[in-house]
Amino acid sequence: MNAGHRRPVTVVGLGSMGSALAAALLDRGHPTTVWNRSPDKARPLVERGAHLAGTPQEAIAASPLTIACVLDYEALYTVLDPAAAELAGRTLVNLTSGSPEQAQEAVKWAHSHGAGYLDGAIMTTPPGVGDPAVMFLYSGSREVFETHRSTLATLGDPLHLGTDLGLASLYDAALLGLMWATMTGWLHGTALVGAEGMSATAFTPVAIRWLNTVAGFLTTYAPQVDAGRYPGDDATVDVQIAAIDHLIHAAAARGIDNALPELLKAAMQKAGAAGHGQDSYASLIEVLRNPAGNEA
Repeated sequence: MNAGHRRPVTVVGLGSMGSALAAALLDRGHPTTVWNRSPDKARPLVERGAHLAGTPQEAIAASPLTIACVLDYEALYTVLDPAAAELAGRTLVNLTSGSPEQAQEAVKWAHSHGAGYLDGAIMTTPPGVGDPAVMFLYSGSREVFETHRSTLATLGDPLHLGTDLGLASLYDAALLGLMWATMTGWLHGTALVGAEGMSATAFTPVAIRWLNTVAGFLTTYAPQVDAGRYPGDDATVDVQIAAIDHLIHAAAARGIDNALPELLKAAMQKAGAAGHGQDSYASLIEVLRNPAGNEA
């Protein structure tokens, strides 16, 4: 598809992320209309060829597809409610962060105004928008997704998770939790080796290589979690408890905060107390699913 056949798109909300979305669309030749409560934020995009709409109504009317990326759902409705009539026969892709429950309400709102709707989650920061390696998660109508797949691919790799509208938000929350736990673990390790004079740039390539191995553990453990059976044929929970004590001792001896490993050890001990001491680390899912200790 040449630039002359790129579909028009509207972007509502020009914070850092919304501006990055609009810029990526412009870079790929999409006729792009933008709107923001503060028009000044649109100036760099207008200079690159975007059309600045004067109102949300004008913005939505300009394109068959509107992508919204605003602060929260309250802001979304504040902006779109007055323009709701213009959504009839058009599609709204909502990339505003929120909960699965908010997504479920939003699709009802969109459908009540005759609009197609997809809920989405952006799995990158603004500089990553437009990179085909980064994920954009979507949930909702498969037909709507397929209709606009090529346009959404301009922003990143579009993954359709299913028709349950809450899935994109749910995956977003789960993946952010994974990110924070991983980055904090890396920072704890960086602080530990840094106490002996090692730089973060020296430690990090080794850490990344280790994460590649850890990814293999996840692939091994996923079927165990699904089956609810956790053969401890690689390393048991009891072995992990003994191993984490070495980390806690080394960090304490070097004045490093041990809140994270102590939390992890407590989860391991809880799994052991629930009878999973000889099971694999994947068995911790049982105490996470049943924090009160009432296993099914």
